[in-house]
Amino acid sequence: MKNQLTASVIFYFKGERHAPVLRLDLDELMRRGGNLENLHHTIAVANGIDPYSYEYEMLLGEEISFDQPTGVASEFVQDGRFDLDGFTVQWQEQRVLAAVRPIAERCIGVTDLDAKPKLKAALVAAYLAGKAST
Repeated sequence: MKNQLTASVIFYFKGERHAPVLRLDLDELMRRGGNLENLHHTIAVANGIDPYSYEYEMLLGEEISFDQPTGVASEFVQDGRFDLDGFTVQWQEQRVLAAVRPIAERCIGVTDLDAKPKLKAALVAAYLAGKAST
């Protein structure tokens, strides 16, 4: 299942309530470095808000709220807040395990790495060591 969530900002401009939203593909975000620093700007641009306007300034002054998570992201959204650091750790662990599981199955016939924690740890360590050397 894809890791996604919706980011939204509620603000008032010229006496009107505005609520721009953006559906985020967290898997793609993580592949690009996992940075949410410019999320206000991304939401503004996706919703046709000029970054040189007073409307944009009003948007910047409000907190981003997160909801409708899917995949592992569901574990990291609570009360409108998203724990990006926690999600990042979990996402990276899943990615490593996705790489080593087929190797364990193909080479030694182990289909459940959770049942063999020492083997799992060894394969993960080998994968990370190989990644660090490149």
